[in-house]
Amino acid sequence: MLESTVWRQYNSENNYRELLAKFTHIDIIDLIEDEKELYGILKAKLTKKELKLFAMDSGNVDDEKIKSEFSYNDEELEKAKFKLYKKFKQDKTRLSFRA
Repeated sequence: MLESTVWRQYNSENNYRELLAKFTHIDIIDLIEDEKELYGILKAKLTKKELKLFAMDSGNVDDEKIKSEFSYNDEELEKAKFKLYKKFKQDKTRLSFRA
C-alpha cells in the first residue's frame, strides 16, 4: 500500500504517521487509522512542493540536494521549511488528521 508515492521515493518506510503526530502535537492514537486516508489528507493539505519537501526533509536527504531540486538558496530553503512546519501547527491543518 502506498508504494509509489512521493513519500516512498525518499523514505524506506511509511513513517509519516509518527512524524505527523510529532509536528501536529496530536497523540498518534488520535490520528486517522487508515493509512491511505491519512496520506490523502496530507496530500490535500500540502502543496505538491510542500509534500515533496516534507518527504525529502524527513528522509534525511542532504540540504544541497533539496536546494538543487527546488532551485533554492540557503535562505529560501529555511523559509520553506519554516512555512511547512508552521502549517502543521495551524488548527485548520492539524485537526484534519484527527480521527
